Amino acid sequence: MATWIALASMLLAPNITWAGEALPLVRQVELQPLKAQVRRVVQALELLGTPLSTEQKHALDAALAETSADKAIVAIQNVLDPLCLVGVHINPESRVKCAVGPAPKRLVQQGWSVFLVKVHNEAGVTAELRCQSPNAAPLYKKSTGKPDPELAIRPQDVVDRWMDVQMYGKQPLNRTLSGLELQYRIIEIYSRDAGKREAKLSFDVGQGTQDLGFRNEVNILFHCAAAVEVTLHVLDDDGQPTTGQFVFRDPKGRVYPARSRRLAPDFFFHDQIYRHDGESVLLPPGEYQVTYTRGPEYKQLQRTIRVPAAKKHEETFQLQRWIKMSDYGWYSGDHHVHAAGCKHYEAPAKGVDPPAMMRHILGEDLNVGCVLSWGPCWYYQKQFFQGDINPLSTSRYLMRYDVEVSGFPSSHAGHLCLLRLKEDDYPGTTKIEEWPSWDLPVLQWGKKQGAVVGFSHSGWGLQVPGDELPNYNMPPFDGIGANEYIVDVVHDACDFISAVDTPFVWEMSIWYHTLNCGFTTRISGETDFPCIYGERVGLGRAYVKLDADGPLNYDQWVLGIRDGRSYCTDGRTHLFDFRVGDLEVGQPGHNGRTSVLAARSGATLPVRVRVAAWLTPEPQQDIRRRSLTEKPYWHVERARIGNSRQIPVELVVNGHAVETKTVTADGSVNDVRFEFAPKQSSWVAIRVFGAAHTNPIFVEVDGQPIRASKRSAKWCLDAVDVCWKQKSPRIRDSEKAAAAEAYEKAREVYRKILAEAHDDGQSG
Repeated sequence: MATWIALASMLLAPNITWAGEALPLVRQVELQPLKAQVRRVVQALELLGTPLSTEQKHALDAALAETSADKAIVAIQNVLDPLCLVGVHINPESRVKCAVGPAPKRLVQQGWSVFLVKVHNEAGVTAELRCQSPNAAPLYKKSTGKPDPELAIRPQDVVDRWMDVQMYGKQPLNRTLSGLELQYRIIEIYSRDAGKREAKLSFDVGQGTQDLGFRNEVNILFHCAAAVEVTLHVLDDDGQPTTGQFVFRDPKGRVYPARSRRLAPDFFFHDQIYRHDGESVLLPPGEYQVTYTRGPEYKQLQRTIRVPAAKKHEETFQLQRWIKMSDYGWYSGDHHVHAAGCKHYEAPAKGVDPPAMMRHILGEDLNVGCVLSWGPCWYYQKQFFQGDINPLSTSRYLMRYDVEVSGFPSSHAGHLCLLRLKEDDYPGTTKIEEWPSWDLPVLQWGKKQGAVVGFSHSGWGLQVPGDELPNYNMPPFDGIGANEYIVDVVHDACDFISAVDTPFVWEMSIWYHTLNCGFTTRISGETDFPCIYGERVGLGRAYVKLDADGPLNYDQWVLGIRDGRSYCTDGRTHLFDFRVGDLEVGQPGHNGRTSVLAARSGATLPVRVRVAAWLTPEPQQDIRRRSLTEKPYWHVERARIGNSRQIPVELVVNGHAVETKTVTADGSVNDVRFEFAPKQSSWVAIRVFGAAHTNPIFVEVDGQPIRASKRSAKWCLDAVDVCWKQKSPRIRDSEKAAAAEAYEKAREVYRKILAEAHDDGQSG
């Protein structure tokens, strides 16, 4: 270093000297603020897990203790300059140029490496020093998952997008430059690959500050050491090989593999990855905290692992269940997940393929996953529609491609979920724009071919103030949820409305009102992954009762949704084997009608349900403090009583909670019993408010239909008018007469029900 300084002092001006890869020595800087900034840099290096070596610390301590300002300034640079990847010079006109520094150009595959950047700031700039690289350009927009048109991402471009880069600007450093003539900044670089890789780095302090002739750019050849191949042995609760969900974090909380460089089947918008037993993950040597689980029926476990500096390493993870609902004959499913659109990228591929989706279904222990093609990437994704389960399905895990009518002309009236389709193109159409512009024809077409059809994310457009149910406020009907349902239900065209992925009261309110009018539409749980919820598939679920001894059958599972042989839930709360009298929910009852029980007025009926739930011993205050209109919309934490692990289980009759029992949410199964003596025909259900809800059993007293509430009937009648006012302007002129006739038919039916309905206040 002394030789470099001597040579530089002969060649250059007194305040700056050069020598090969050695960076310029800056002499005109005040020592006290320089020392303070250097101390913060040292602290930041320690926080990032890359502290100075003992020898470097001793040398820096000596430099900081030097009483001669000139000598101290040079000595500090002599210690820190060898750690600098780049030197940045900001001239008096605020133009930025840079040069390659002397730091070894070494990275590690799948890991972050830390370097210093030396900044000579002649202009006293106080802006943020930015670093960009075409090799670190996103594979997709982080906000939308869509490609940046300026980047024109193609599959062949992926090989060059091998790195990520970020300037460290957190405490104890400042985000911006201080204006001091000399300071050091920290740059972090991530490598996806092993081997030799070249990167272009460019620096600036704002638009237009780059020096001419590309002098603000450097091209650096890095040597990227291979990461350790860590094989994961993933065992289920019973010791059998399975698929698990894993989050790997280093001591600084950084997630591995880095989200910014992920491609399917690992999703960039997840912290977690999914691995089958025997598969591996690449990790740099070091210590990691691993969080592992497999869907809401499993406990979330944590442990620390240490990855040695070796070519290969193995770790075994055994998962722990708190319940296994399939042992009771109840099978989980999410009927609304997507392989394209929303957070999924559109480049270098148009969404992801079936193997990627199947991995996520397996990793969340989701027995049935319905992958719905919709407007974004419709013409690409519909190639995977087969009118049957996907060949990747197993005996206990089924995947099928179907349709969400979203991004279609009728979407303004409410998005539709079409399950069990034989044909996914509406008759006479060759493109999306030719489909009907209102919902009823689409629903009727689906049902005609044997599909099970309903509305997605029901609460959108049905927002109402207040947390009470029934809720008599009138929503605006201005969204994409179960809006036109208020009409379609009258035409027997809707099998279910979806729940769990919009606010609880918004979803339940319209459903309760139509049940009070005697309609028998069911509810089902969904996630709308990754649009409403991107965290994972199966966050919202429906559980359907099937033969526990037979093979899992998709048709029977979906027909269970149609027949209400199901409940919907956040997956942490289970209300199963619900029955009134001798009739279990979803089973054939009076005159062969599912869930219909004949009863006499005043006769006492026993109500039974089995309840199991899981709450962590300590309350999750961040969820408890949120309103019902904030995510997560359904979560058992919302039902926790005080600081206990107890939750209320409510008997609901005609939309009102008439009796409550409490159970402990510790994973145990509880037999809960109520008694109910109906005075009039009523629908009966069980709920844990904000967490789970059964489908109803319809109790017909003395052969009379359910006409539970004049207020509900009047609400429905008024709602038809509000819906028509909102939706009719976007219905095609060629279809408007048919739509107007259907809406008027709905009004006629609701008027008749209103005349027949019981006055509110009468007991069920």
